[in-house]
Amino acid sequence: MEHTPHSNTQNAQKAQSSYLKPRHLVMMALGSAIGTGLFVGTGAAIQTAGPAVLISYLVACLLLVLVMRALGEMAAADPSSGAFSTYAGKAMGPTVGRALGWLWWAQIVVVVAAEATAAAQLVTEMWPSLPQWVWALIFMAVFTAINLVRVGTLGETEFWFALLKVAAVVAFLAVGVLLLIGVLPAPSPGLSNLTEHGGFMPNGITGVAAALLVVIFAFGGTELVTIAAAETEDPQRNVAAAIRTILIRILVFYVGAVTVMVLVLPWNNTELSSSPFVAVLNVAGIPGADVLMNIVIILALLSALNANVYGSSRMLYSLARRGSAPNALAGTSSRGVPRAAVVISVLFGFIAVVLNYLWPETILNIMLNVIGSTCLVVWGLALISQIILRKRADRAGVESPLKMWLFPWLSYFALALLAAIIILGLLDSVVRFQLIATFILVCLIALACKVFIKPRAGSVSADDAAPRT
Repeated sequence: MEHTPHSNTQNAQKAQSSYLKPRHLVMMALGSAIGTGLFVGTGAAIQTAGPAVLISYLVACLLLVLVMRALGEMAAADPSSGAFSTYAGKAMGPTVGRALGWLWWAQIVVVVAAEATAAAQLVTEMWPSLPQWVWALIFMAVFTAINLVRVGTLGETEFWFALLKVAAVVAFLAVGVLLLIGVLPAPSPGLSNLTEHGGFMPNGITGVAAALLVVIFAFGGTELVTIAAAETEDPQRNVAAAIRTILIRILVFYVGAVTVMVLVLPWNNTELSSSPFVAVLNVAGIPGADVLMNIVIILALLSALNANVYGSSRMLYSLARRGSAPNALAGTSSRGVPRAAVVISVLFGFIAVVLNYLWPETILNIMLNVIGSTCLVVWGLALISQIILRKRADRAGVESPLKMWLFPWLSYFALALLAAIIILGLLDSVVRFQLIATFILVCLIALACKVFIKPRAGSVSADDAAPRT
């Protein structure tokens, strides 16, 4: 892992790297990926594309598989808490690496604030005894404390949070299958909803394309596994196993859940837009489905909050160690926790508590629109980095523990697929605004990195950030 140039000892680095277990690694990535995008966003995707949303999910999953394999190749060869930011710096120069790191950090800290806000809003709707801003403050305080203790505590907390979400999705899939095969008292719709109500593709190929954009944004966060890999005992082995497990589970959970939804309910059912899981459970005759799923969604939000506080703090920590953030953020506690980076990373979340009190959601929605398409930038630069670094490694005769399939053709195919998605996004007015705003933000961050960040004596360059365990 990256060598700490300051007061940290190699013993602290060793302690830090041994805290996360493989099961923590898997569940942290699932915790970040399985959130409101699955529990709420799937309904919007279905109503955009109809039953043909299954095509959108399969294409998005194909892209996700290729991007994660590319990231996995780099992470297995060079575990780093800066992950894709470090790799971009090695491949394309320090300015690109720094800009990508700061962009991802900015996205995640805003997402953390949004997750605290959304969870507080749901709790207030269910139990209005406390105002929304108080719940947001409680959530931020609790998960800040968890992230400040030690990474093992954080990993264990995230494991159980994510496990509850996974259990909820598995139970949903089981209910859906029982309903479809006619075991439950409610009548089975069979396969009729795939072809009725306007056919399989009622909104044409444009509907499939629009839904694809919704799905891609929902998958943002899976790259967290490559950041967390640097804090496991055997990163080379664990990252390969974790990525394989994550991809299989996401395919099963997302595609499986959406398949159940489009089979059980007509795609134009209005209940899908608000809470697709509740809509299916209501058809199945499950009592208290709305309350049950609200609790699951709250847990999903808090799980993602926990995972994203971790990810943002490690990215900031890595930037500091590479001389791209203030030196004070490069230190760790005796238990290997970068506490200063954690505190700075949650700061906006606490500011959001004030925003909850003054202007609920208004400011956050604006910021979420600005950073909404950041995952496309991260994935695109990750693929370019993998192509450059793999060619460099092949020329040097260096073997990677985990290799991209059919290199370089699948890497180029993934880039082409990503480019096609961006072009489709430019045809949609809402997504076009997000893409343009993100492009402007990337340019501003890159300019700031070029002008204001100078190499610091003793810092680790991207080229020297080799694994040290």
